[in-house]
Amino acid sequence: MTTYPELVPGVLMRRYKRFLADVRLESGEEVVAHCPNTGSMKAVNVPGCRVWLSRSDNPKRKLAWTWEWIELPQSEGALALASVHTGRANRIVEEAILAGDIVPLAGYQTLKREVKISDARLDFRLSDPDKGEVFIEVKQVTLKEADGHGYFPDSVSVRGTKHLHALTALAEQGERAVLLFCVAHEGIHDVAPAAHIDPIYAAALAAAVDAGVEVLAYGITLDWQAGAPVAVRLARPLPVRI
Repeated sequence: MTTYPELVPGVLMRRYKRFLADVRLESGEEVVAHCPNTGSMKAVNVPGCRVWLSRSDNPKRKLAWTWEWIELPQSEGALALASVHTGRANRIVEEAILAGDIVPLAGYQTLKREVKISDARLDFRLSDPDKGEVFIEVKQVTLKEADGHGYFPDSVSVRGTKHLHALTALAEQGERAVLLFCVAHEGIHDVAPAAHIDPIYAAALAAAVDAGVEVLAYGITLDWQAGAPVAVRLARPLPVRI
């Protein structure tokens, strides 16, 4: 379970220059927050929605505020939180693996981060004297389309395709290779490749599966305290539609 510092609510005014977001806090103060997301943020960049920010006291930082979550309207008046902080996905996954919450990846003795494979770098390698090794690449999913399904990627992803090729090569060599979708959106209940956005990625994913790459998807569950999200757990297996 990944815990958060005290989060402060506000309303998103706009995101701009990729890494900046204007947010109006509940006090009425307007602040500039760091937006830790290099993607298109399709469907999660919605001005007027409630957002949650963390604050740093580090004097060396240019911006004290960081945009963490956005609260998105769903069908029938429901609301769902989605993470915009892609940098937290690996930490969430790592803690879930170590806790045994991702059952297909449980029981390995050691975990190594940032593993260089050929011309790519994968997120994790798990090792065990009895189980052998498993190589894992993590992708955060927050795109929920109008049809109600979750998709990855939210824009053309040359890097994502490169990672799929690396996993495919490992599987063809007899290694266990896993693509893990970290579904950081409470309203997403399944995942598919976004062929309508990046057909090359979708084709590469199909080829990876044919080669023996395992594709897993797990969704977040949030804990709340005093009206604010305080912790997130990744333990909800979701179907993947190839």
